[in-house]
Amino acid sequence: MTSADFDHPYSDSVSVGDVVFVSGCLPVDEAENLVQGRKEALDAALATVGRRLGKTGLTLDAVVKLTYFVTDMGDRALANDQYVATWDEPRPARSVVQVTGLPRGASVEIDAIARRA
Repeated sequence: MTSADFDHPYSDSVSVGDVVFVSGCLPVDEAENLVQGRKEALDAALATVGRRLGKTGLTLDAVVKLTYFVTDMGDRALANDQYVATWDEPRPARSVVQVTGLPRGASVEIDAIARRA
């Protein structure tokens, strides 16, 4: 199954000059299977961000801003743990927003902005 099998007419990422905007990433594995479990879903969503950045020649190190959309604000502590484990200081700017629902029943979706050095 590919992302084309799901109805999302948007680009996975768009580059504008030195800036790359990554569309919201669900917690899916490389086969687009939804990953369950709170920590596992956060890790899978961030891995999706990484895969999309990889297609533009960038890595997570290029991220300057993230937005986590979560269905349970209780996941903020897990997001904090992930964030600290992934980036050294100075870390990217970040927001965590609680939402009532996400596509495919996901518990998290992460979008990102990255910058080419």
